[in-house]
Amino acid sequence: MAALHEVVIIGGGNAGVSLAARLERYGVKDLALIEPKDHHFYQPLFSHIAGGRAQAKEAVRSQASVIPPGVEWIRDAAVDVDANTNTVTLASGSTVGYGQLVVCPGLQYDWDAVPGLADAVHSPHGTTHYEFELASKAWTLLSGLTSGTAVFTMPTGPIKCGGASQKPMYLACDYWRQQGVLDKIRVVMVQPYPTVFGVPEVDRELDRKIAEYGIELRTDSELVSVDAARREATIRNLRSGSQETLQYDVLNAVPPQSAPDWLKATDLPTPADKGGFVEVDRQTLRHLRYPNVWSLGDAAGTTNSKSGGALRKQTKVLAKNLVAARKGKQPTQKYNGYSVCPFTVSRDTVVFAEFDDRYRPMPTIPRIPTWNESKASWVVDRDVFPQVYWNLILKGRA
Repeated sequence: MAALHEVVIIGGGNAGVSLAARLERYGVKDLALIEPKDHHFYQPLFSHIAGGRAQAKEAVRSQASVIPPGVEWIRDAAVDVDANTNTVTLASGSTVGYGQLVVCPGLQYDWDAVPGLADAVHSPHGTTHYEFELASKAWTLLSGLTSGTAVFTMPTGPIKCGGASQKPMYLACDYWRQQGVLDKIRVVMVQPYPTVFGVPEVDRELDRKIAEYGIELRTDSELVSVDAARREATIRNLRSGSQETLQYDVLNAVPPQSAPDWLKATDLPTPADKGGFVEVDRQTLRHLRYPNVWSLGDAAGTTNSKSGGALRKQTKVLAKNLVAARKGKQPTQKYNGYSVCPFTVSRDTVVFAEFDDRYRPMPTIPRIPTWNESKASWVVDRDVFPQVYWNLILKGRA
């Protein structure tokens, strides 16, 4: 017989752990969290590691150390959900029953979507700072470059913190400038959208830094193939269809991303959604067809830019709505589409982008233009946020 829990959470990342801690604080006692991995990561630091401004050890802790007291940790992987029988099937073959289910397994990296990309990031001249194991390699390659071409790419479609694809580039450019070699390095940024980010105020600041560093920005473009042996990256213009092959000395690529394959195969995503994201009310985060199923974070079918800042808002909304639903009440809390992306535009300054799901500015402090380049924002992003994450967010207190 399947084990039965009042609330089951799939995923032990930021979403799962912080939600579990908050629900426990709200009085939910029979909680189970499904997560197979032994390590927990603070992913925003990956960009700093890749840019030589943080050590890898700062971004990782044991999963056991972050599981909230009183929450049962099921060290297994979810492979299926049957929302009609209220059961989750695990990789081990066992099943878990639930009264309420929260689905937040994060995203998967679709390396095979770009031919040659998987080989390229493991080759001597390629990397990706979206993988913890390769973030330090990124800094080794970037700091060792004294001439040649560095290519940075971002894919189309929803990804974790889209702005993070650019951060190591700015950190490297500032380092190269300090070393006196920036003028000998060609820097190319491949961006799939019409502008560098999408928020006009932020675009103006980033465009200024791009001009300052002499970066070649390829908008409306995406990486379509890589030849690691030849060190060639082929990009395509999404408007014209024309292609360009770039010879590179360093390639830092962000892979295409989607919901996990097992989730795509369930009945939880919107039927027409090829990305496999869970079909939820974008404000209450409750499933539109299964009232005891919820989702938040990267795998939720919301319209916001996926980020830890967005997740922090979603966690509070979902926790309160789930508790209300358990009492037979209608959920009244609403997520407002907020997201945030701190751009590390130099080795000690940040452009702090806060915006809604329509990419309109949404500063936490009204009338304060946080998108202006600032050293104070650097301190917040690099020093304050990691401490808030480990000590408050994961404990359901921020």
